[in-house]
Amino acid sequence: MQSRWREGSGSITDAGDEMAKADETRISGVRISHPDDVMYAEQGITKRELAGYYVAVAGGILPFLRGRPLTLVRCPDGEGGACFYQRHASGHVSPELRQVEVEKPDGGVSMHLAAESLKAVLSMVQMRVLELHTWNARRDRLDRPDRMVLDLDPGPGVPWAGVVGAAFSFRDRLEELGLRSFVKTTGGKGVHVVVPLARRHSWEQVREFSRALASEAARRAPRHYLEHASKADRKGRIFVDYLRNAWGASIITPFSTRSRPGAPVSTPLTWDELGSGAEPMDFTVRTVPERFAGLREDPWQGYAEASRQTITRAALRKVQPPS
Repeated sequence: MQSRWREGSGSITDAGDEMAKADETRISGVRISHPDDVMYAEQGITKRELAGYYVAVAGGILPFLRGRPLTLVRCPDGEGGACFYQRHASGHVSPELRQVEVEKPDGGVSMHLAAESLKAVLSMVQMRVLELHTWNARRDRLDRPDRMVLDLDPGPGVPWAGVVGAAFSFRDRLEELGLRSFVKTTGGKGVHVVVPLARRHSWEQVREFSRALASEAARRAPRHYLEHASKADRKGRIFVDYLRNAWGASIITPFSTRSRPGAPVSTPLTWDELGSGAEPMDFTVRTVPERFAGLREDPWQGYAEASRQTITRAALRKVQPPS
C-alpha cells in the first residue's frame, strides 16, 4: 500500500504540458483539445488544470482504478451543465481505456470500461468526465467483492458533526466484529466507511452483512439512522446506504473529482483527521495536490494487510435482530 504514493509525478503547475496545435495541448502524452474550456465555472478550473490535478495525484488514484469496471459521469458543459452516466463501452472510446467483458448474473454479456494508467485517466478528462466510480470487485474475480462500503448519507438538518460521529460509531462497531475500516470523504455531504475484504464472499453475503449493520443502527438509534432512502423520512437522519454492495453497484473512486460546486474531491483520511475538524470542502482540485505531495505516509496505511480479513458467521449473528 505504501507504493501508492510513489506512482506518478508532477503537480498542477508541472503537468508535462507540451504545446501542440493552437486549440489543443498534450499533457503526459495525451491530447487534450480545448484545454482552456472551463469545467468548474466558479473556480475557473479548466480542462488543462483538471488534467494537471490528475497528474499530481496519479499515485493515489491509480491503485483504486486498476482492474475495476468503471461508471463515468460525463459533463460536456462542465459542472454547471447537464451531466450523464456512462456505464458501458459504446461508440468511440480512447484506446487508452480497457474494455472489460462482464457476464451478467441472469446471462448475457455487457462491455464496461476500465482505466489502468495515467493516460487512461487523462483520456477521460478529454471526454469531459468529472466523476469516476468503480465496482467493489476487480475484473479477474467480479463474482467476489474485495471491499464493503457503508455510505453515510445525511438528510436535511444533519450537521457535519453528526456524520463524523456516525462514522466513528460504525468504525467502533466493526472493530467489535473483528473488522478494520477506513474512511474517506465522498465529495458530497457524507462519508464512506470502507472495509477491505478477502475475496471469499459472494455479493449476496456482503450485501446481507452490510444490510444487517444498517438495520442494527436503525434499531438501536431510530432517531439518527434509517436503512431506506425514503425522502419523507430523511430529515434529521442519516441514510446508511448498504446498496453500494450489490453486484454492479459502484462508489466514487478515492481522489476522483465530483460534478459539484467547489470542485470537491473524494479524499481518503485518517480517522484522526476526520475527528480533528476536517470538512468535505477542505478537499478540492486546488487543495488536494498539495496535501498529497506533503503526505509522509498513506492515510490508509494497513489497508493491504486488512484486505485479508473476512466476515465471520459470528459477526453476522451479532448484528442480526434477536429472534
